[in-house]
This record gives sequence, C-alpha cells and structure tokens, in this order.
Amino acid sequence: MTHPSRTGGQILVDALHVHGVDTAFGVPGESYLDVLDALHDSQIRFVINRQEGGAAFMAEAYGKLTGKPGICFVTRGPGATNASIGVHTAYQDSTPMILFIGQVGNDFVDREAFQEIDYRRMFGQMAKWVAQIDRADRIPEYIARAFQIATSGRPGPVVLALPEDMLVSKAEVADTRCHTPVQAAPAASQIAALRAMLAEAQRPLVLLGGGTWNAQACADLAKFAVANALPVGCTFRFQDLIDNAHPNYIGDVGIGINPKLAARVKEADLVIAIGPRLGEMTTSGYSLLDSPLPKQRLVHIHPDPEELGSVYQAELMIASGAPQACAMLAAMEPVDAGAWRHTVEEARAELAAWQAQPPVFRDGQAPLDLWQVVQDLQAALPADTIVTNGAGNYASWAHRFWRYGAMRTQLAPTNGAMGYGVPSGVAAKIVEPGRTVVTFAGDGEFMMTGQELATAVQYGAGVIIIVFNNSMFGTIRMHQEKTYPGRVSGTTLHNPDFAALARAYGGHGEIVERTLDFAPALARALEHANGKQLPALVELRYDGNLITPNATLEAMRRAAEAAKAG
Repeated sequence: MTHPSRTGGQILVDALHVHGVDTAFGVPGESYLDVLDALHDSQIRFVINRQEGGAAFMAEAYGKLTGKPGICFVTRGPGATNASIGVHTAYQDSTPMILFIGQVGNDFVDREAFQEIDYRRMFGQMAKWVAQIDRADRIPEYIARAFQIATSGRPGPVVLALPEDMLVSKAEVADTRCHTPVQAAPAASQIAALRAMLAEAQRPLVLLGGGTWNAQACADLAKFAVANALPVGCTFRFQDLIDNAHPNYIGDVGIGINPKLAARVKEADLVIAIGPRLGEMTTSGYSLLDSPLPKQRLVHIHPDPEELGSVYQAELMIASGAPQACAMLAAMEPVDAGAWRHTVEEARAELAAWQAQPPVFRDGQAPLDLWQVVQDLQAALPADTIVTNGAGNYASWAHRFWRYGAMRTQLAPTNGAMGYGVPSGVAAKIVEPGRTVVTFAGDGEFMMTGQELATAVQYGAGVIIIVFNNSMFGTIRMHQEKTYPGRVSGTTLHNPDFAALARAYGGHGEIVERTLDFAPALARALEHANGKQLPALVELRYDGNLITPNATLEAMRRAAEAAKAG
C-alpha cells in the first residue's frame, strides 16, 4: 500500500521501524536534519554520542549483543572518517551493522563540495555493500537490501550515503516487508562425511567462532560435544560461545594461547572449525595450521562460501550458518569416542593450571595482584555479566583468567581496535540495563573514547570500568623491548587522574594501588552503578614492568640483549 507523500527522512525512519529497529546511535549533523526531525516523533531511541568513533563502536556492540544490525548515523566527511573504525571492526568481526552517512546534495556532487567524499571508494574494502540513495522513492528498497545483506551469510556492515536534497524531497511510496536473514545449511551427505571423519579420528578438536550464533546454536553445539566427548576451544574473542564452566571447554585459541593448548591443536588429527575465519590471531600467525594444506584433517564450516578455501583448503568445506549446522550436529548419531574421551579431562586440567595465579604474583612482592583483581571480580559478579574490552596487553587478564558464561557475555574486537572497550560497555548497559556490565580498559585505550562516559551519564548506563594504568602503550612497549631493548620511543604516557575524570563526568571514581583495596572499591562501584544507574570507574595503578601474566619488561629486555650479544 502506497503511503501519502512523505519526505525522504520520514520514509527512512518508517523503513527502520519496518525492520525492527529500536535503537540507533550517532552524532547529529546538518547533512541529515530531516532524519533527525523524523526521529523526533519515532519510537526509536536515538543515543547521542560524543564522537562518531564511539557511536560506531556502540552500534557494532549492539549488533554483537543482539544479532540485529546496529544502526549508526553520522554526518559527512569528518563524521564518516571517524566512524570508519567501527565499520572495519564490524567487517572483521562479522557483525551486522548499517552506517548511514549524510552526504552533499546531488546538485553539488563531484565538485569536492564541503566535506564531500565518495563513500563507495572509501568503504569499498571494509563493508559488504556501499551505496548512495539518490531518490526518495527508492529508500524502502535500499533499506530492505541493506538489512538483508547485513544479516545474511557472513554478517557484516553496510554503508548507505544520504544526499541532503534527497532527504527533504517527497515521494509517494509503499513500505517493504521486514527482511528475512538467509543462511545456507549443510547437506545430509556433508554431515555424514563429517561423522565418518570423526569416527576415524584419534585426536579430534572443535574450534568455535564467527558470526550467526544464537543461544539455540550454542546449546546444540554443547549437546554435540557432550555426545561425542569432544574437546572444544573458542577462537580469538569468541570465548562466550560455550560456558567456560562446561566440562568440554578447554580454553581460548588466540593471542597468548596456552602452549599446551597450542600443542593440542597442532597434534590434532581432525579439527572441526565451526564459524571462524581461521585468521592470523586464531592460528598464531598461520602456524597452528599450515597454509594452504593443514597437516590436520580439517572440516571448515562457515556461512560465506567465498571464505571457504580462501586460506585453508579444508578436506570438507560446508557453507552454513552456525544454527543450521549445529542443529544437524546435535541430531547426528554419536560415534565411539573411546580413543579420545580421556583428552577432555586432561585438557581441562591444563586449562586450570593455565588460569592459576602467575608466578610473578605468588611471592606477594607486587603491591597490586592483577590476577586477584580478576578473581575478586568473578566472585562478586553474576554469571551473566557482560565483559567488554578493547585492544592492549591488559586485555590478557580478561581473556586468560575470566571465565565467561553463556552467550552473549563477551564483547571485544577481533580486529584489535583500541577504544572499543568504553563505548561497547556503555552500549551493552543501555541495551541490557538489568545485567551487570564490566569494561576492561587500558590507560591508552581509555583516552581514545573515554568521553563516552558522558553518554553513560546522560542515559543512566551504570557500567563499571576498570582502567589498567601502567603509564604506557604497553603492547608496543613490549615489542620494543623484544626488538630494540632499552630504546623506549613513543610509548610513555602522562595520564590524568582517571578517578577524578569519572567524577567530573558525573560518575563514581576510585584509585586502587594495593590488592586488599580492590574488593571494597569494587563493592562501592557496584553500589553506585546499580543504585544510581551511573557509571563507576576503578583505576588500577600498577608497575608497568608487569607487562603480561608470563613476563616482565625487564626480563624481555635482558633476553633481547643477550640474544643480540650472542
């Protein structure tokens, strides 16, 4: 049915309603004023951010958390370039997202008008589809296609440019129906082939990751693993696809992998990878599995046929979404697991040892025990707590020692984007106000998007932020000491008082420098976050020499100097 004449902005907002949008994130811009006007009378909650990078990160986090496309609005030129970091994150993380960008009017296009950019060229390699809507009567068509592409196959970001004159023009056009995500499913013959390979195996291992997962897929996967006594590892920053307390979970396969788990991957005779791309971080620089022909027999299940065989020539490649594949695996007749049943318990014991207190803290000499900080957090917070983080060595404390609950309890960027932690934590608390949300943030990372604390205060998002302050860009400093020992350059930071900064924004802030002080500070932060629905920040000040759970900068420097001298 054709509606009465509407402006392009109103047609667009009505289309978002059709596709089930309840929340959008963004920074306002004069280039899409008619959309802002249409949102005024809409039921869509428009979360106003302080910088477009934060807005795009929040939209990406929304997509991860809900499985629905995260919606982001930014203005042209500088707004779009700021938001590009969230688009790149969504692409590498396989997260559904739609970025709307205000654009110069069609009467000014191709003149390098004010803030003009060709977004097809700019976003061409970091989005599934980039387009510009030049006619108001085609808005419903473009929006329907954007949602379809963002959610079907391998999920990912779509970018749509909105010329200013198009948004204020009027058209009589019907709305579309709501999109329906499409996923392939395995053929029965492929499941039969997988079962035959599993029955022949002696040392099988399952790896989980990627997009398309939902709660039922996770439950079906666990059923398949239990029925066949399979050890299950989660790939880089997808640790919440199986409850980490599950008896078949054996650890995360990513940066800083447990060496014993890495050995198990290398020594496996069958790897069943469900969902992940098997990228650089998951494969330890493509060393856990040889490329292009792995030594292990490889079953690779992925929703995008173009990903299958792109790096690894698996023996069995199945184009399928995780729900479709896991449902069939759960229904598959189990095989005799006698040859490997004992390996699950052994791998679990190795995981427990890996998560024990690191030697650097066992002598009690360090004033602040970061391992104990994570233990205190785990003891005080509910099992469905959402943990977010960005990039940096500090994140190893979350990845290695935190035990993630059921899906979705982890929000972290597989593309290694700094600045993700705070915006994703704020977004998670806005979307799931009844759940506890904790953000791990490095000092360098926090300063990139920490202004989104203002957004948390404005929307009553009681997120708890733990800032790891070692006064340096720690990851880069670590690599410096390994390669250029003793030559510190560009990595030293002079930081503000993070606790005072949190209070200035209207939240709660404390500084902790001793292990015994953390648990009481956390209790006060929880009381503030839950009671006042406002953010709470705990700044951890500690010796930057403690760069990882396994090593100190001093030890790295000595080893590098000895290697050069020898």
